[in-house]
Amino acid sequence: VVLIGLGVTGGLLYVVLQELFSSSSPNEVYSKAFNEARLHPEVIGVFGEPIKCFGETSRRGRRQQVSHGTMHTESKENPETGKLEFRYILVEVDTYPRRTIVIVDNR
Repeated sequence: VVLIGLGVTGGLLYVVLQELFSSSSPNEVYSKAFNEARLHPEVIGVFGEPIKCFGETSRRGRRQQVSHGTMHTESKENPETGKLEFRYILVEVDTYPRRTIVIVDNR
């Protein structure tokens, strides 16, 4: 029973750590896309500096920040290198004048 418990605990720890620290985890993709967007000159011109980025508001309403833009991204693993590559990174400006800033477009 103890060995089974240790095995299950070890498996859960592996899955959690892999999800949090993997280069293909959602958090890592989110961070890389944000870093590319915040260095783009047009994004800096629209939003100014420093630029902060937050995840989506939950149903609990925990995030009360005002939204000025939305970033959309898609990435996929390159079969040759094994690394994630962005297919696109787009920033939608929600304030007037509304527009879309293209950071990366490899579609």
